[in-house]
Amino acid sequence: MTSPSPTKPRHSVASGSLRRREATLFYSIVGVWFFGFLLWTAGPMLVSLYLSLTAFDGVRTPVFIGLANYLEVFTEPLFWQSVRVTAAYTFLSVPLGISFSLSVALLLNQKIPGLPIWRTIYYLPAVVSGVAVALLWQWIYQPDFGLINATLYNLFKIKGPLWLFDTRWVLPSLIMMSIWGAGSSMLLYLGALQGIPTHLYEAAELDGAGRVARLLNVTLPMITPVIFFNLILGIIGSFQTFTSAFIMTNKGGPNYASYFFVLYIYQTAFEFFRLGKASALAWILFLIISLFTMLAFRSSALWVYYESERKA
Repeated sequence: MTSPSPTKPRHSVASGSLRRREATLFYSIVGVWFFGFLLWTAGPMLVSLYLSLTAFDGVRTPVFIGLANYLEVFTEPLFWQSVRVTAAYTFLSVPLGISFSLSVALLLNQKIPGLPIWRTIYYLPAVVSGVAVALLWQWIYQPDFGLINATLYNLFKIKGPLWLFDTRWVLPSLIMMSIWGAGSSMLLYLGALQGIPTHLYEAAELDGAGRVARLLNVTLPMITPVIFFNLILGIIGSFQTFTSAFIMTNKGGPNYASYFFVLYIYQTAFEFFRLGKASALAWILFLIISLFTMLAFRSSALWVYYESERKA
């Protein structure tokens, strides 16, 4: 006669049911994200990769031509001009933006009257749309009655430059304008500064370190992860600059001095209707951004300080 099988404890059945419900909820939520990723990100990227190997005008059936689009791109002077303009803008605007936003954060981390008001003032430009900012700065840079040239003439009787209408000044004008949106980076630096343990400053003071020494040996090393984060975002964002140049410079003028890479993609796709070539340009831009991002990550081991790694 066989003995009856032991029954499972009630709490074990309940915990198993709870785990199943949690697993179902987890896969339901992740499944929605994964479906959206396939539909709106991975899917279009694969389609774009295929179109980059075809001759496609958006109407007729794509014709497979292999690497012809890529070979054609590398022989065009406009391609290299757009690369030079975008690289110059990136290598100048990103360090300048990091320096400015970090300097403002250091100032706003001090105990000064009306501190919340000042923080709000510096952050507000970051929430203004790109088109509104471009139109505002287009008026500021206006050679005849713009704010800058009018101020220079009224105070110093100096005739200002042509700014957006001068090949020598158009790119520096856009670089100076890029500082306008430094408020979001400033908030990140401000949060990092307030998270630095005070005992580090106390120990530095006991060792006789002055303000500059504390800044170089305590403050900057402790916020290098945030600097690195803003560096990556700055590189990615600057290589994708489009709105300001499109609105302010008549699509890359004068004489292609502000002809950014994304402008080149836009005109190729929506003015010349060569969507296959535009897809090839988009993948080239993706590879360029990936290269510089990878270089930044490789260099981070030399200058980014992580407290958790030091403890390990």
